[in-house]
Amino acid sequence: MLKELLSKCYAIFTKMSLGAIGLTLIVGVCDLPGITTQLKTTNFYTDDYNNEMNNMLTQTQNMDISMKLVSANNRFAFQLFSEIIKLETDKNIFISPSSIAFALSMTYNGAEGKTKDAMTKTLNFQGMSLAEINQANQQLRMLLNSLNPEINLDIANSIWMKKGVSFDKNFIQSNQKFYDSKVSELDFNNPQAPAIINSWVNEKTNGKIDKIIENLEPDSVMVLLNAIYFQGNWEQKFLEADTKEQPFTLPDGTQKQHPIMFQSSRCLYYENDYFQAVSLPYEEGRVSMYIFLPREEVGLEGFYQVLNNKNWGNWMLSFDFYKVHLGLPKFKSEYEIKLNDMLKSLGMEVAFDDKLADFSRMRPIPPELYIDEVKHKTFVEVNEAGTEAGATTSVTMGIRSAEISVDMLVNRPFFFAILDNDSGSILFMGEITNPES
Repeated sequence: MLKELLSKCYAIFTKMSLGAIGLTLIVGVCDLPGITTQLKTTNFYTDDYNNEMNNMLTQTQNMDISMKLVSANNRFAFQLFSEIIKLETDKNIFISPSSIAFALSMTYNGAEGKTKDAMTKTLNFQGMSLAEINQANQQLRMLLNSLNPEINLDIANSIWMKKGVSFDKNFIQSNQKFYDSKVSELDFNNPQAPAIINSWVNEKTNGKIDKIIENLEPDSVMVLLNAIYFQGNWEQKFLEADTKEQPFTLPDGTQKQHPIMFQSSRCLYYENDYFQAVSLPYEEGRVSMYIFLPREEVGLEGFYQVLNNKNWGNWMLSFDFYKVHLGLPKFKSEYEIKLNDMLKSLGMEVAFDDKLADFSRMRPIPPELYIDEVKHKTFVEVNEAGTEAGATTSVTMGIRSAEISVDMLVNRPFFFAILDNDSGSILFMGEITNPES
């Protein structure tokens, strides 16, 4: 029922090809020693009637919570992306906001006091209780993992604990229950420990990301991981015979010859004074890739000045069907970034402070924990058949110590995003300034 309700609320989103994403969050420690709410109704008719009404009210309430979470995640996505492009200029960028949000939500379960307040603000969790956040993440994960068989979208979470270090039982159980986290105890002093964790990442991203942990520092006591793998074929594939070498204009104005895929199809399209945009669905239409080509006089820099959550919502409602003659470059990209500075800029600085961070719901006894590193790594490939993408995010904790025909030739830097149309979740987003094939 929730899935059906969400489907009715989100109608317009494009399709995507193939990708993988990973995120790690490492927790460090300093000086480590040797609601359920019951809905009650009056008995107007029968118990069956009341049960049905209660179920409907509960499902509506759950849908509202899930929509709040998706809205919060998407706002966070645009805020984080805005911070990234300030530091990463004229290069291909590709992130998975969903991967990052899942990993930080897992970590959020251990935060308390001012650290929890800071993470609440950064992640836009205001107005939601921890129980509601966990429940909504559980529902969202189950929804995203239940795509039609033609789409391969796998979301996995894991927690790796340093052997001999104790953690709060409720924190571990919540992550197992709501995030389906695999929890393992590992000897972090073993030189093979990073390889063991990376092996899990490699498996969950279908071999697209083989490493995210380089080494584990002496004060690292926990690694929280999310991995996402996506593979989808276009609803209308590009014909290889139609792919041609054509000029692609780079940010500095120079041009390079690059394979451009061509097709004419009836698809969702929108344009305004800032850009042309097209939605390319994957098989069955549940997931789509949106491609935004800024006007030549606007460029990516001008486009980013109007890219925000409010405008995004309005744009999504403005797409309509057109006959689109599309030229899209093939591309393949790998991306890696440490997110500490961006998250600090968004208000999470206290969580990284080894003297002030409060993760007492993760480990209530001294020594206290803090976030040592948040690292994100992704892969994406777009070709005639579809898209493959992957991402992983790690959080490492340390111990203190209509039939109108239009042309759209994507031959200069562009922005793109892959969305789940049922929930409205932005799975991936990025910019391509120099396509590689």
